[in-house]
Amino acid sequence: MQIVLLVYFVAYLIFFITFDTLGNLFGMDEVTSQSMVTIFLVGLGIFLVAWLTGKGAFSSLNSKITKMDNEMNRLKAKIYDFEHPQTPASSKPSAPKQTPPKTPESDGGNLPPRQNFTD
Repeated sequence: MQIVLLVYFVAYLIFFITFDTLGNLFGMDEVTSQSMVTIFLVGLGIFLVAWLTGKGAFSSLNSKITKMDNEMNRLKAKIYDFEHPQTPASSKPSAPKQTPPKTPESDGGNLPPRQNFTD
């Protein structure tokens, strides 16, 4: 559709450049505002159709990509589940890990230990 729009405006550009010779062939003595408005409105209509067609094609491709992405993620999950089967959960809950008691030397808060840099 964009090529049709380009051809439309190029044809009218050539027509108006050579209006002295081609105007008589089409029965036009002079260019009126009515004919110019008609030409530009038809061009605008072609442009809108081309734009809507492009948006529709882009939206269609985008939805197709999203569907394929979702399908690929489901297949990856199935492969992961197949390669890493779940082991039966133990009946005894595991004890939470205990943190070691703090030593007086680590009383510096959140500051990392000092590092000496030499050049």
